[in-house]
Amino acid sequence: MQTWSLVSICVLLGVAVRWAVSLNSYSGAGKPPMFGDYEAQRHWQEVTFNLPLQEWYFNTTDNDLNYWGLDYPPLTAYHSWICAYIAKVINPEWVELHKSRGYESPAHKLFMRATVLLADLLIYIPAVVLYCLYLTDGSSKKKVSTLFCFLLYPGLILIDYGHFQNPLYNGVSLGFALWGVLALGLGLDALGSVAFCLALNYKQMELYHALPFFCYLLGKCIKLGLMGRGLFLLVRIAVTVLMTFALCWLPFLSDPNQTLQVVRRIFPVARGLFEDKVANTWCSLNILIKIRSILSSESQLYLSFACTILAVLPSSIRLLIKPTFWQFKLALVNSSLAFFLFSYQVHEKSILLTAFMLPLFLKDGLLVPYVVTSLAFTGFAESCTIIMNSSYCTIFTSLVLFKLITTLSLLQFYISIASMAGLSIVSAVLVPPPHLPDLFPVLVSTTAFLHFFGTFIYFNIVQFSGPPSRKSQKKNK
Repeated sequence: MQTWSLVSICVLLGVAVRWAVSLNSYSGAGKPPMFGDYEAQRHWQEVTFNLPLQEWYFNTTDNDLNYWGLDYPPLTAYHSWICAYIAKVINPEWVELHKSRGYESPAHKLFMRATVLLADLLIYIPAVVLYCLYLTDGSSKKKVSTLFCFLLYPGLILIDYGHFQNPLYNGVSLGFALWGVLALGLGLDALGSVAFCLALNYKQMELYHALPFFCYLLGKCIKLGLMGRGLFLLVRIAVTVLMTFALCWLPFLSDPNQTLQVVRRIFPVARGLFEDKVANTWCSLNILIKIRSILSSESQLYLSFACTILAVLPSSIRLLIKPTFWQFKLALVNSSLAFFLFSYQVHEKSILLTAFMLPLFLKDGLLVPYVVTSLAFTGFAESCTIIMNSSYCTIFTSLVLFKLITTLSLLQFYISIASMAGLSIVSAVLVPPPHLPDLFPVLVSTTAFLHFFGTFIYFNIVQFSGPPSRKSQKKNK
C-alpha cells in the first residue's frame, strides 16, 4: 500500500511538471509564415479532418506538402484525425481549411496541452509504472526511484511540452514501445509484438528499436526449436505482425501509389545526410571533413547504411545467440545509439536519451524550464548513482576493478554534468563571434556526440561481459 502511495505521488509530480513546462514559450509562436512545429501538428488536424484520406500524403491544391505536410506513419495521421474531430466540436475555427493557418489562442493551446497529457496518461505513464514495478530489480524504494527518474526525465518533457507546446506526442510511440518491452518481459510475446508494431506505425524513429525486438523473438524461437514449439511461436508472431501492419495500413493498401507515397513521405532521403546541428557522427565529422561536398547523395546514403549496420550488428548477433531479457534491454540501448550516431537524416529530437538540447531550447525561449528541470533531474539522479553503480560489480570479478569502474563512472558523470553546464552558461550569456555564428550549437552537439559515442562503446562492453549473477543480484537488493 505504501508503494502505491509513493507511485501516486510520483505520477502527480510528473503530471504537474509537464503542465508547468507547457505554460512557457514554444517553437514558432507568432512567427509567420510557417509558425513552427506547433502549427505542424495543428495543420495535420486540419488536413486529416477536411480532406479525403487519399489526399493526406499527396500534394494537392488543398494540401501543400511544403507547408507542414504529413510525414509520419498512418497511426499518427489517425490520431490527428481523432483530435481534429474533438477540436471541431469545441471550435470549428481551429481546423477550418486554409483559414486556420497559424491559429493561436489561449483556448487552443489549452486544448493541445490537454490532448498530449491525456495521451501520456493513457499510454506512456501506465507503461512506465508497470515496467518499474514488475521488471526492475531491487527494493520497493529503488523501484519507485527508477519510476521517478522516468517521469521527471527533462528530455521528453521539454520536447513534448516545451518546444512543441505539447503536440508531438512522443510519449505515444515511446509508450507503445515500452508496452512491447513490458509484454516480452512477462512472456507475452505476441502481445508485445502488437504493441511494438503500433509504436512503429506511429513514428518511424522506432526503427531504432526494431532489430532488438526481431533478434530477441527470433532467437527465442530458435532456442525453443524450429521443428517444435519454436516454429509455432514464430508463426504466431509472424501472423500477429502482418495482421497489425495490415490493419494500420489498410486504407492505403488498395492503391500501390498510395502505399508508395506514404513510404516516400515517412522516409525523405532527399533531405540529405543531416539537416541541422545534430549530435551524431556525420554532423560532428563535418567540422573536419565536408562529407556532403565530397560524396554524392547516393554515396552518402550507402555509407550511412553500411556504418549503421556495422555498428548495430555485434549487439544484435549477441542477442540472437543469447536471447535473454537482460540482453534484450541492453540491445535496445545499443541499437538506438547506433542508429542515432550513424543513420541517415537523423533528427535532433530523435535522441530522447539525452536531456540537453540547449540550442533548441534557447531558440524557443525555454531556458528557465531547461535549467529547472535539468537541475532537479540531475540532483535526483546523482543521489541514485552510487546505488545504481552497485549493480555493476556483478559484471566484474575483481573487487578492485569494480571500485575503479565505479570511480570512473562517477568521474565521467561529474565531467559530463560540468561540461554541459558550462556550455549552457556560455551559450546563454555570451554572443558568438560574427565569423562563427554557429559556434555554441556546434560545441554543444560535438560534446553530446562524444558522450553518446562513449555510452555506445560502454554498453556494448557491458552486453558482451555477461549478465549479473542471481547471487549478486540478491545481495544488491
